[in-house]
Amino acid sequence: MSDRERREALIQEWLKAHPDPVRGEDLAQKLGVTRQVVVHEIALLRAKGVPILSTPRGYILWQNAPSDQRTVISVRHDPEQTREELYTLVDHGLVVANVIVEHPLYGELVGNLNLRSRRDVDDFCQAVAQNQAALLSSLTHGYHLHTVAYRHPEDLEAAVRTMRQRGIEVFD
Repeated sequence: MSDRERREALIQEWLKAHPDPVRGEDLAQKLGVTRQVVVHEIALLRAKGVPILSTPRGYILWQNAPSDQRTVISVRHDPEQTREELYTLVDHGLVVANVIVEHPLYGELVGNLNLRSRRDVDDFCQAVAQNQAALLSSLTHGYHLHTVAYRHPEDLEAAVRTMRQRGIEVFD
């Protein structure tokens, strides 16, 4: 398979055909290449304007990401409250698309998450622990933003109310 054919297969057979994120390891296995080749191909596709998101659960085409209403919420909490914050959001039917922090040197730093369920949250928190990774919010003393998708404004309002009740600061 040529490089061009491999990139076409990545888009058509895998990313367009799967509404949920696809792990890089799975793509590599299906295409008979290494994960590093997949990372390289994804970078080339992005450079050509293909809207591919990289999430902790794998790659997804932007068009397959949730298309509900979106907003950005501003929050602050301790690292120990991360799971509780994310559970609250997904339990109210929200999708946590990303986390954003404003770094004084680098500007806006964004981590794509695409968390839709408690299982997604558990997988994310497990990956943080296994990799001994620092949360982006650790760079800003717990202050961060989330882009969230939701179907009903009442779901967003209920999630914000619940976070505040649980001691998570949410700013208007």
